[in-house]
Amino acid sequence: MVDPFDYFIDTISTIKASATVMPDTTEMSGQNWSASATVYNLFVRYNAAFDHDRDGHIRTEPLPCGFRETGTLLKAIAMLPYIKRMGVNTLYLLPLTSIGKINRKGELGSPYAIKNPYELDETLGEPVLDLPLEMQLKALVEAAHHLGMRVVFEFVFRTASIDSDWIGEHPEWFYWLRKEGNLASYGPPHFDHDTLARIYEQVDKHDFHELPEPDEAYRSRFAPTPEKITLGANGYIGTTADGGKCVIASAFSDWPPDDRQPPWTDVTYLKLHDSPRFNYIAYNTIRMYDEALEQPEFRAMKLWREIAGIIPHYRKEFGIDGAMIDMGHALPPELKASIVAEARKDAPEFAFWDENFDPSPKLKEEGFNAVFGSLPFVIHDVQYIKGLLNFLNRNGVAIPFFATGENHNTPRVCHTLAGREAGRRRALFLFTLGAVLPAMPFIHSGMEICEWHPVNLGLNFTDDDRQRFPAETLPLFAPAACDWENTNGLEPICDDIRKVLDIRSRHFDLIRCGDIGSIVQPYISDPALLTVMRKSGGRNLLFAGNSNFEEPVTGTMEFGQKKMELDELISGRTLMVSDHKLMLDFAPGQCVLFEIPSADEE
Repeated sequence: MVDPFDYFIDTISTIKASATVMPDTTEMSGQNWSASATVYNLFVRYNAAFDHDRDGHIRTEPLPCGFRETGTLLKAIAMLPYIKRMGVNTLYLLPLTSIGKINRKGELGSPYAIKNPYELDETLGEPVLDLPLEMQLKALVEAAHHLGMRVVFEFVFRTASIDSDWIGEHPEWFYWLRKEGNLASYGPPHFDHDTLARIYEQVDKHDFHELPEPDEAYRSRFAPTPEKITLGANGYIGTTADGGKCVIASAFSDWPPDDRQPPWTDVTYLKLHDSPRFNYIAYNTIRMYDEALEQPEFRAMKLWREIAGIIPHYRKEFGIDGAMIDMGHALPPELKASIVAEARKDAPEFAFWDENFDPSPKLKEEGFNAVFGSLPFVIHDVQYIKGLLNFLNRNGVAIPFFATGENHNTPRVCHTLAGREAGRRRALFLFTLGAVLPAMPFIHSGMEICEWHPVNLGLNFTDDDRQRFPAETLPLFAPAACDWENTNGLEPICDDIRKVLDIRSRHFDLIRCGDIGSIVQPYISDPALLTVMRKSGGRNLLFAGNSNFEEPVTGTMEFGQKKMELDELISGRTLMVSDHKLMLDFAPGQCVLFEIPSADEE
């Protein structure tokens, strides 16, 4: 047993004594600080949870001693020295704001069901502290800054909870569904095969003129803004001019139009445009905006101004260093521009990350410093990884992307059919690969201890997964904790992460180069082996790894120089090139890193 007061006082004293000067926030050779970020992604309510009374359950109510078992800001502060030791310099927090109470998914509700964007989730505070929740959040940010770590909050601007505080004041900011008929049948609009093909063709061509709309039966289910609204036990009820009753329309995944994600019953889409013709929720009104809708006269400017003021509030009140924009790809470009401009007033170094998938110059021009990227979508097959690397080599990397195989919406990289040890090898393989790319090394909390349980069934899940993991029981919605004590019976990879990040820091100027032609894949004799050579400034750094996480593989590489010695940076051993060839014996999932003379070609 550990006395909690002594534990937290000692931890906070250690943090204060370890105060580090924050890195320079000025741009480095045209790059912003995100280019040098190593990120730890923390969902406080889940990742900082702990079974204090050892009864095998995470309680939702505080214990008699005044401490919560669900994750709190105080417990997150206590995690910071551990996070810092891995080499992390940036803390990225999933939404911390108040959560709606109507139609909650799971016992705690989704952090993306935002009830009030200016209020914090009350469960994040430790009652025993008897301190305002805002002060506890300020303490977390200050503690991170003491350790030389920047802090990025995730913000949700596309959706709100179906009992959002905004509904009472601004019902016109929301979509309303008529109560007539069977509300249980409400869901995404159906498109036949030919219509789907036309939608995909037009979107691929960026042709948003007269995008196919849902049928009249679907569109007619939506009501105009009600003249009168009341809040009851089951949410808001509206009354329209003709006396009809209506309710807030819940949300669903709109893209692709035949997406099979579970419905988002606890959230609704904000109505960013006000046009009678487009008074319904579909792909062409909330993401791939029809050009007839995306006109200045239809912009809900009061809502846009309200949204643009949220980040400046948190920057000034809590001292955060950046923002991740949830569903940034679904916001109108003009709204995104105003969000960026408002947040950067008097703070040009403030960082913006976008949930987008292509690190293109266009996003850089829009003021974004990093994007989510595509790596999690290709990790299941080494040939797909090679295809992505070829794409990046041909097109360049204008801004860094998240170098990770997982986030809270994807399967865990440690969860494989081959078993957990293979999953551990896979996690280290992907982290090492990401660390040599012009990207931000990204640790989704729990990955470093080989956590395998999914947080949410968002992307890349199968029907079997959806049967096995009921949505309401997942950590995004229900009480849960990572397996911090037993680490699923596997050796954590924290020390390996630190070693890889040390190597990255010594070669950072080379690695961060995203120029066209700087991500080459030299030939190696076995297709299970992946090679990546980073080239810049007359220096070459080569990664080679075994994507077979169950079996050893041997491969041969060829060099221009007949004979030379190469220092392998991870293990410290010496590799010998003889007769222009280097033969490498890889254990399952093993990776090697070494510099090669610039005169040598693959």
